[in-house]
Amino acid sequence: MIEVNNAVGIDLGTTYSCVGIWQNDRVVIIANDQGYRTTPSYVAFADKEILIGDAAKNQVAINPYNTVFDVHRLIGRSFNDQDVQSDMKLWPFRIIEKNEKPYIRVIYKGEEKDFTPEEILSMILTKMKETAEDFLGTPVKNAVITVPAYLNNSQYQAIKDAGLISGLNVLRIIIGSTAAAIAYGLGKKYSGERNVLFYDLGGDTCDVSLLTIESGTIEVIAVAGDTHIGGEDFNNRLINYFIQVFKRKFKKDLNSNMRALCRLRTQCERAKHTLSSSSQAFIEIDSLIEGIDFYTSLTRTKFEELNQDLFRSTIESVEKVLRDAKVDKNQVDEIILVGGSTPAAYGAAVQAAILSGETSEKIQDILLLDVAALSLGIETSGGVMMPFIKRNTIIPVEKSEIVPIDFDGQSSVLIQVYEGEHTQTSDNNLLGKFELTGIPSAPEGVMQIGVTFDIDANRFINVSAVEKTTGISNEITIINGLSEGEIEYMIAEAKNFRADREKTAQKIQARNCLENYVYNLRNVIQCINAMKDKLEVAVQESITWLDDNQEAEKDECEHKQKSLEEIANPIMMKLYGADSGP
Repeated sequence: MIEVNNAVGIDLGTTYSCVGIWQNDRVVIIANDQGYRTTPSYVAFADKEILIGDAAKNQVAINPYNTVFDVHRLIGRSFNDQDVQSDMKLWPFRIIEKNEKPYIRVIYKGEEKDFTPEEILSMILTKMKETAEDFLGTPVKNAVITVPAYLNNSQYQAIKDAGLISGLNVLRIIIGSTAAAIAYGLGKKYSGERNVLFYDLGGDTCDVSLLTIESGTIEVIAVAGDTHIGGEDFNNRLINYFIQVFKRKFKKDLNSNMRALCRLRTQCERAKHTLSSSSQAFIEIDSLIEGIDFYTSLTRTKFEELNQDLFRSTIESVEKVLRDAKVDKNQVDEIILVGGSTPAAYGAAVQAAILSGETSEKIQDILLLDVAALSLGIETSGGVMMPFIKRNTIIPVEKSEIVPIDFDGQSSVLIQVYEGEHTQTSDNNLLGKFELTGIPSAPEGVMQIGVTFDIDANRFINVSAVEKTTGISNEITIINGLSEGEIEYMIAEAKNFRADREKTAQKIQARNCLENYVYNLRNVIQCINAMKDKLEVAVQESITWLDDNQEAEKDECEHKQKSLEEIANPIMMKLYGADSGP
């Protein structure tokens, strides 16, 4: 039996990540070592160490080629994917091809090293895991992770693989906007059903979910989204705009200088945030390139003009959700605009508590019914997609169909499994295939092949087929992630990287301790020297007084000693920790 104590909820965001846990009948969103509740999803490879989170993002301008971000846009994709090829032009770090997959190539400890997107994600998950462990004081082994709404099977598997590499058992993967719905619906009691639309425009993705919430039951009716629309795309529009502005004004091309582009990216992101509450923002960068200062401004109107087509495309996801759910706009009771990582991490933490057997009355009645994001089916005659599980079908689900045989005398049947919404399988994603062999020849229409699709709550897909007259059968479990050997190797590598980070952290801590001790001693010495001078003056004055007052009375001597003790006692107490005078 899997031990699920201290199960956490992690929002594995494209730009920021966040971790929470159910504790003392409430969700606690855990602050990182910098005191922030969200952590940048950045990983940087320095000369002697790997930096994750704030430390990585803060040095991006001086180490652009070895600082990795936006890695979600690579998971589960091939190197030749159109989006990958387009995004590569915008990133300072290098992407190479290995076995038709994209790898990130960086310089670490003076050597070239290649990482899969899953490995980079696992480092971010490790940071979240360590953040939770530092807070709890105990190991964390289990997690519920949130992801964008429209990921395909390969991308879901990549998240699971990243969890394994980081040392986490992934209890469940849920959609970010669905997790936010849990946070929103917690504790709310409705007299009837309410249709709630969740609109989540994040750093890299736009997720839209329509849910029905009633008495603790949260049912996902439909999801839609775009994995390539978000804050980073708005940033890129601004960067391209200011590159052209700079080129017109100074006749210099910023594309040739990655450090300058990283500094410009940082300022564009800040300007975007400023325009959320102001009508104008300023770009001010000293010595951007070749000693040229770049000072300019950006109005909210110009920002909206540059991104208007992206804004409109997010509405298409809203319309698609309503069409799929067969719900009219006036039937939507509430619209929730989801912002930041914490609502998703909040909902994920609640789901993690439920899966770990938490008995709190506040969450024991919550039931989450999730859906399949993409349609699943097989290829039939003419390369036509025969859907078995249509998108937005509630999972877990099992469905069987009889598949017609195309021609006479067929002794084997190839079952090819696809995901996607197109009628032709050539336009969809091939997930896997298997054969039924040894089937006795039969005329067309006589042989019957029963195919069954089974999707569990963790989105594992099992497809089986059986020839009805003979009972000959075969099946496949769809696993489009890394191989077992690759995962084992990456787990071992991750342990080495963690050991390197711990060694570096211990070295820094030891140096800091020594530095603090040295400077404290120096301060003590300086304090002692100052006190010593003061005490010597007082003692010399007392000796002089004794020489000059040979016939002094008792009261005069006692008064003089008391005056000297008022000076000496505090000094002696500091030096020796004594409670009495000399």
